[in-house]
Amino acid sequence: MNPLFTALVDDAGLFPPTSLPMDEALARHRRDAEAAGLLLTHRFLCPASRLDSLRRAESRPARMGLILDTDDLPAFDDLPVDFLEVRLPPEEAGRLDLPPGVRLFIEVPARSQVTGLPEGAGLKVRCGGLSADAFPPAEHLGAFIRHCVSHDIPFKATAGLHHAVRHFDPALGVDRHGFLNLVLAVCEAVEHRDPVPVLRTTDVGQLVRLALAVPEETAKRARALLVSYGSCSTSTPTDDLRTLGVISDGA
Repeated sequence: MNPLFTALVDDAGLFPPTSLPMDEALARHRRDAEAAGLLLTHRFLCPASRLDSLRRAESRPARMGLILDTDDLPAFDDLPVDFLEVRLPPEEAGRLDLPPGVRLFIEVPARSQVTGLPEGAGLKVRCGGLSADAFPPAEHLGAFIRHCVSHDIPFKATAGLHHAVRHFDPALGVDRHGFLNLVLAVCEAVEHRDPVPVLRTTDVGQLVRLALAVPEETAKRARALLVSYGSCSTSTPTDDLRTLGVISDGA
C-alpha cells in the first residue's frame, strides 16, 4: 500500500449526500471492517445529535470521530472516540473538557489563517458541500495547506471530495476538488512548492506520475499533517485509486 493513502478515509456514511440511516451506515461499516481495506481508517463519523441512535444500535464501531452539532457537548466517555470536530472559536474550543486521548479539530474556512490554537489541536477544512459556493477556490485551499505546513498544524478535510481527480460537476456548475489532488498538494507544500497548480490540475497522468514518485519522507510528513478526510462513500476512493493504478487490487 502506498504510504500516502494508508488510513486516509474516514467513514462519513451518515452525512450528505449519502445520508444513510444509522443501521445501514453501521452495517456498511462492519462490512468494511471485515474487509480490512488499508485505505480506510475504519473510523466511523457521527454527529453528537445522533449519539442516542448509535447507542441503541445492535453494534458499535471500534473507532469513532465525533462531530459537535449541538449547543452542548454530550458525554461520550463510553464510546471509542478518537477525535472531536467543532465549529467554535479557538479560545472557546480550548475550554472543552475532553477525555484523555481525544484530539480536537476546529473547523475554519479555507481562506482563514488561524493562529493561537489550543495545545495539540488541529484544523478542519471543508472542501465542498451541497451548493457551488461551498467549494473553496484552489487558491484559498492552497493557502490553507501552506499555512498548516509552515506552522506544523495537523488538519482534516471533509465534504465534496467524491473522487480522486478534480472534475466539473454540471449539476452544481462547479469544479469539485479531488482527494488525490489534495494529498499531492500537501506533498508539494512539504517540498516548498506552490500547492495550487496540483489542486487545479485535471491531468490524470500527471497526478498518477506524481503520486508514484513521492519520496517516502515527504509522504510521511504529508500524512502527519493531513490526518484523514471524511467520505460518504467508502468504496469509491478505493475504486478510483485502483483504477488509476496508484494502489494495488489487494489493497
